[in-house]
Amino acid sequence: MTTKNIPTVKLLINGEFVESKTDQWREVINPATQEVLARVPFATPDEINAAIANAKEAFKTWRKTPIGARARIFLKYQQLIRENMKELAAILTAEQGKTLADAEGDVFRGLEVVEHASAVGNLQLGELANNVAGGVDTYTLLQPLGVCAGITPFNFPAMIPLWMFPMAIATGNTFVLKPSEQDPMVTMRLAELAMEAGIPAGVLNVIHGGVDAVNAVCDHPDIKAVSFVGSTHVGTHVYNRSSQAGKRVQCMMGAKNHAIVMPDANKEQTLNNLVGAAFGAAGQRCMALPVIILVGEARNWLPELARKAQTLKVSAGVEPGTDVGPVISTAALERVNGLIQKGVDEGAELVLDGRNPSVPGYEDGNFVGPTILAGVKPGMSVYDQEIFGPVLNVMQADSLDEAIEIINANPNGNGTAIFTRSGGIARRFQEEIDVGQVGINVPIPVPVPLFSFSGSRGSKLGDLGPYGKQVIMFYTQTKTVTARWFDDDEQAAAVNTTITLK
Repeated sequence: MTTKNIPTVKLLINGEFVESKTDQWREVINPATQEVLARVPFATPDEINAAIANAKEAFKTWRKTPIGARARIFLKYQQLIRENMKELAAILTAEQGKTLADAEGDVFRGLEVVEHASAVGNLQLGELANNVAGGVDTYTLLQPLGVCAGITPFNFPAMIPLWMFPMAIATGNTFVLKPSEQDPMVTMRLAELAMEAGIPAGVLNVIHGGVDAVNAVCDHPDIKAVSFVGSTHVGTHVYNRSSQAGKRVQCMMGAKNHAIVMPDANKEQTLNNLVGAAFGAAGQRCMALPVIILVGEARNWLPELARKAQTLKVSAGVEPGTDVGPVISTAALERVNGLIQKGVDEGAELVLDGRNPSVPGYEDGNFVGPTILAGVKPGMSVYDQEIFGPVLNVMQADSLDEAIEIINANPNGNGTAIFTRSGGIARRFQEEIDVGQVGINVPIPVPVPLFSFSGSRGSKLGDLGPYGKQVIMFYTQTKTVTARWFDDDEQAAAVNTTITLK
């Protein structure tokens, strides 16, 4: 296929899907086949500035749009996403590699936030205190900030954009989205559906690019808030650069999630949960489970865990029965395989080696199968670094206290879990663990949108998380009004030189 025959990903600026005038392009590649699916542009500075300028202009009227009208757009939007779920999942699988079932899950978890955005009328409420002084009332208004921006990762190209722009727009802001340049196609289809749902021109804009586009978002004076999900390295850069420019920032970053397995846990259920959480989505989840700590007699479960992992099917996401698809790129594959070897070189036991699996019909794909390393300790590269592949590190502890100490010593705090039948053990764990999101017999404790995503410590920069109640505060500023009204015939009071209201 010649370059001329390869589809191009468009920009969305001021309500129109336009061809970029850039001379810098990147190929979107199917990770299972190496087929070039599309070419994505790295937007020019003029195009980025135009997107932001149109968002700023659109804010003047969008901020005054009745809250019910904003909510109805997202009622329509969630309907359109549901109607196009299969198409969205197919696009996502082709460019990202997930199984079709996992791709639908990616879209669905974003859809939940769209549904939450449609209830903005109940979420964006201020407070009122009547008669705080004689004839004086005080009340608060939650008002939008202006132009907001989002920078999203490759691993959830549907869910993470849907975490960001619906809540920002529903609260009265306008938005500039920069999706991952590795798999932007499903994001653009979601943008098309958003426009079909009735989002006005300029309220949602989409640009593409790499570090220059990220820096432009962080630096631009007209952007008031930046939301980021991705690696710790980039997230720290975004946080520091945006904060220095005076913006609100929330950065959900890298992780090293642990699960403690107590010997009293339900064995069959626990092993199934561990295998799914460690190897699903090829381990490319910030809430994946790359480390388990087997406590006491539970360390004897390792052989059975390995046997279950061996039964998982490694293939392209479109193939029936596939459990583990490819990683996103050849560079990612090389990195995962290199870290596995480094783990062995540093003293870990290779219980299950998933490198170089045979995948008939997809010999050029970026595949690595479920891999288990035992005897892993802090200081090893496989423990200290986020592998972002289907690799499970197994550690051991003699007691719950020892296991908690291991987790609390890790710099990350995105998620953790415990498997046990003891309510007392579970409660003690949730009280003493220093991690933002805790699962009890739940391996990937991502909360539903009624609550807030609450990763902590090295996994998060910024006080407020995406979606839930916290994101309403992130995308609005509180204005406090103190009001007194006088009757026309009311006699004037004496001059008061103090600030006390009576």
